[in-house]
Amino acid sequence: MKMNVNEYAAKQAELCRKNDSIAPRLYKEYGVNVGLRDVNGKGVLTGLTNISKIVAFKNENGQKVPCDGELWYRGYNVQNLIKNLGETEFGFEKIAYLLLLGELPDEAQLQEFREIIGSSRTLPTNFTRDVIMKAPSEDIMNTMTRSILTLASYDENAKLVTVENSLRQCIQLISLFPVLAAYGYHAYNHYENNDSMYIHRPDPQLSTAENLLLLLRPDKKYTPVEAKVLDTALILHMEHGGGNNSTFTTRVVTSSGSDTYSTIAAAMSSLKGPKHGGANIKVMEMMQDIRENIRDIKDREEIEAYLSKILDGETFDRKGLIYGMGHAVYSLSDPRERIFKQYVEELALEKHREDDMILYNTIEELAPKLIAEKRHIYKGVSPNVDFYSGFVYDMLNIPRELYTAIFAIARIVGWSAHRIEELTGTDRIIRPAYMSVMEVRE
Repeated sequence: MKMNVNEYAAKQAELCRKNDSIAPRLYKEYGVNVGLRDVNGKGVLTGLTNISKIVAFKNENGQKVPCDGELWYRGYNVQNLIKNLGETEFGFEKIAYLLLLGELPDEAQLQEFREIIGSSRTLPTNFTRDVIMKAPSEDIMNTMTRSILTLASYDENAKLVTVENSLRQCIQLISLFPVLAAYGYHAYNHYENNDSMYIHRPDPQLSTAENLLLLLRPDKKYTPVEAKVLDTALILHMEHGGGNNSTFTTRVVTSSGSDTYSTIAAAMSSLKGPKHGGANIKVMEMMQDIRENIRDIKDREEIEAYLSKILDGETFDRKGLIYGMGHAVYSLSDPRERIFKQYVEELALEKHREDDMILYNTIEELAPKLIAEKRHIYKGVSPNVDFYSGFVYDMLNIPRELYTAIFAIARIVGWSAHRIEELTGTDRIIRPAYMSVMEVRE
């Protein structure tokens, strides 16, 4: 009987493991930084950018000292950008303008940009039926990526790589991402979960956050607090220093001369990886496990004992990680988490989830101390923005299938800014070097 491809791959996979593994000692011997990070976790310098900046350390008397984290967009501290928005203003469009064009808009410029965003939330005729509703999938990131690539077929200038054309394409994709995500989920929920399907039209007068909630909910209703919290989450996830995996992917693909649709699709494929965009889902799974295994969520000693078991790899997924704690760059604090937390608390109050908020606060306090005791760490450990983002999406009744997609709805702004910067920059293809350690056979 002939072997099928699944059986063949299972049989031959051991050859790949044998011949593709490289001894860890060789990385040290040749001075190669695994994952483009040094032994302290600092990223290898691969480019320059004017778009954003992360601050995790400061120089004091010639010494590098950990400090409270800072995130800057185009020369502005994100904390101040959000603070200056006021209590009722939705800032996604204003901050998107800043990241894309490098300057804060005045009222007339902002109104014009909002109108462009609103009028661009229109898919080609029959696109929803012919593309999104065909072959629906639980993997909304894949569904969106397929839609992005298909949109190129409707663009007469899809392959034209100029700043003007790329900016136009990026703005249209920024506008359409909430639609692609929501429609992709509703198609999956209808065909795979046998649930009702709701395909609402976006409202060009509403903000991105408001439109996302409108598109997702059967009754199209939401509260000002819900929309404001989601708007804040989108702003905080828009951009992060340029050195993250999906943004680097954006710049690598852009440098090859590829078109906008292919570039953003590549970034989507990078973001969907669980090591990059799926961290908040792991936090939610961990929190559910904690609730199921402790008797009193207000008992600090019981919580501390269970967190210790998680760190020792005795429970949950047995990987010894408290998800949502620590960051590759930040040490004392993640500024996004600090900014976000006040909005999380406001939403928890509105949703009557105060007990859950107490549990999160307790873990936020206890986990860094436990990690410091049990791990050899070179810098401080603090909660990151993913610690709370999943909790927020849960309170907003957003399905988990959409958590990473919401990240993409925000991060496409940063990807777009980096694509434009790469196009106007060095005009050289990014081509890193790999050293061959192959055994010569003669």
